[in-house]
Amino acid sequence: MSLEPIVPDSSCLISLERIDQLHVLPALYEPVASPPEVHREFGISLPWLKVESPSDKTLVAALGLLVDEGEAEAIALACERAWRVVLDDRRARSVAARMGVRVIGTVGILVRAKQSGLAASLKPLLDNLESSGFHLSDALKREALRLAGE
Repeated sequence: MSLEPIVPDSSCLISLERIDQLHVLPALYEPVASPPEVHREFGISLPWLKVESPSDKTLVAALGLLVDEGEAEAIALACERAWRVVLDDRRARSVAARMGVRVIGTVGILVRAKQSGLAASLKPLLDNLESSGFHLSDALKREALRLAGE
């Protein structure tokens, strides 16, 4: 089975690291590439996390007027490569979607981990995510649990 390439934003990397679930990214996606600003914000080097710069600096600058620098670089890199981007910020997700970039969030990654057997149960992961400071709406929790069959 070939794995899908992905560009995670720092919020995804930080959140998964806080709940000890970073291992799901390279298990579900290949390659996993982050732009330099996301790598700087995350602050941890991992052997499977490739640091790659978007080539279109004008696009990054334009996106930087709408979203933060890490999100701008992540969206630009995903756009250039036609890869999926992991974004949790509502505005950044909307910007990426308007550009035709496929988007998934950290919760979506955890749903996939449960569906693929990497996680026994989604609910404790969502609880851990929330207790680590990640905001989850009740609607998102319900939908995630429904998708995970819980």
